[in-house]
Amino acid sequence: MLRASGCLLRTSVAPAAALAAALFSSLARCSLLEPRDLVASSLSPYFGTKTRYEDVNPLLLSGPEAPWRDPELLEGTCTPVQLVALIRHGTRYPTAKQIRKLRQLHGLLQARGSRDGGAGSTGSRDLGAALADWPLWYADWMDGQLVEKGRQDMRQLALRLASLFPALFSRENYGRLRLITSSKHRCMDSSAAFLQGLWQHYHPGLPPPDVADMEFGPPTVNDKLMRFFDHCEKFLTEVEKNATALYHVEAFKTGPEMQNILKKVAATLQVPVNDLNADLLQVAFFTCSFDLAIKGVKSPWCDVFDIDDAKVLEYLNDLKQYWKRGYGYTINSRSSCTLFQDIFRHLDKAVEQKQSIFTRHRFHLKKPLCSSIRSNSSCVQSRLWAPLVIFLRFPPHLQLLPIIHEGWNQPLPYSWSQPISSPVILQFGHAETLLPLLSLMGYFKDKEPLTAYNYKEQMHRKFRSGLIVPYASNLIFVLYHCENAKTPKEQFRVQMLLNEKVLPLAYSQETVSFYEDLRNHYKDILQSCQTSEECELARANSTSDEL
Repeated sequence: MLRASGCLLRTSVAPAAALAAALFSSLARCSLLEPRDLVASSLSPYFGTKTRYEDVNPLLLSGPEAPWRDPELLEGTCTPVQLVALIRHGTRYPTAKQIRKLRQLHGLLQARGSRDGGAGSTGSRDLGAALADWPLWYADWMDGQLVEKGRQDMRQLALRLASLFPALFSRENYGRLRLITSSKHRCMDSSAAFLQGLWQHYHPGLPPPDVADMEFGPPTVNDKLMRFFDHCEKFLTEVEKNATALYHVEAFKTGPEMQNILKKVAATLQVPVNDLNADLLQVAFFTCSFDLAIKGVKSPWCDVFDIDDAKVLEYLNDLKQYWKRGYGYTINSRSSCTLFQDIFRHLDKAVEQKQSIFTRHRFHLKKPLCSSIRSNSSCVQSRLWAPLVIFLRFPPHLQLLPIIHEGWNQPLPYSWSQPISSPVILQFGHAETLLPLLSLMGYFKDKEPLTAYNYKEQMHRKFRSGLIVPYASNLIFVLYHCENAKTPKEQFRVQMLLNEKVLPLAYSQETVSFYEDLRNHYKDILQSCQTSEECELARANSTSDEL
């Protein structure tokens, strides 16, 4: 097998001439992005939610299956006991709506070419003519479906996570994995590809079977969790179906920044400026990203824009995400409370199952402790008269009897440490699943809201969707049990990772938190945010909560 320009070329023993011809033909078909194609690579950071995962994690370009361990990850006496991951689907095709707009733009360029023969003012073929001749290979059936590159995204992510957390993804735990997915095919297919990646981890060198034939079985579809926005009446009415909710997006389309690009592109493509609009410019920009992400091809669409154009178009996309999925309206994030609470239910259960035998109840002991606790060889002789807090750890051979005795003022509860029933929970959703949740937690919030009128002031904003939720983006909660804890609180710690990098806490910038502290910080969301109430549409007249 030969590797040329990142494309795998399968060859067999053949005469030199035939082999050379096959190699040349394969190279021509691959048309993969070369390091010299600086335009495409320089535009890549600005594709917003259409950004490739490897552009956010460039180390993956050299080793996409090798785990990169963030030095901030806990180790030593703290052992990961549960991982809860929220994963966006992998690279996908454009939607049918985007394909129709691209077809409209392509037809406009072809019509222009038929009028002037495709020659520029100097008689040479111009960019508009090149785009008119560029094959439009997108079809309506593709409509947001997962592409092979997207399956590869998922398989490689599975391999990296399994290598990074080998105890959690052990073969023994395979049957206890829990997978939940959105009903959209791109998410269901992403979960299947992830399972195939795990199969590769467990059975290196063997081709994975169909998911239906795997020991685990198909993932569970749960749109109330993974597409909570579709089940929130207030969001649907006040944002999704509200013509004025995206005012700042529409205003920016007609603002000076976008109008400058419109005139520039019209002159470059030699089409009337009145035939173009912001939506067509955006679909042309995204076509550059789709060709790059899906096929690894630098298409002529990338030559239409420079970096300054790309920054403006990125801001247009970020405005939409901000006002529809982020901080623009309170309901955007509050609609995700159900998902947030579900994550903590998993963590709570793991803590409960993993806890050592201990109590933090105050009691008065009136009789020897040996009347309630016995071992095979000795009795713990102790008389304690003052109120105190007990933190007990017992060796495995100790025989435990119910610690309820007439000498106690109140029962001394205890619990057995037991295996975690769900050591790994994997949830497959969308950018629209992740962004509201991160906003709910207080991440990537700028001092001033993004508007149609402060583009220059927001050049260094925190809210850049391409860096937060590229294809295959992931938010991971890792629960640790720490053996040398001095108090029950210190036993359990949590770290969060965004796109495989440790995510500092939004409220302290620390990289690790005691689980109890994290839970207390988000107490209001966990206790008071009821989706049924948050999403209930107010029947009386109310004012908008626009920032």
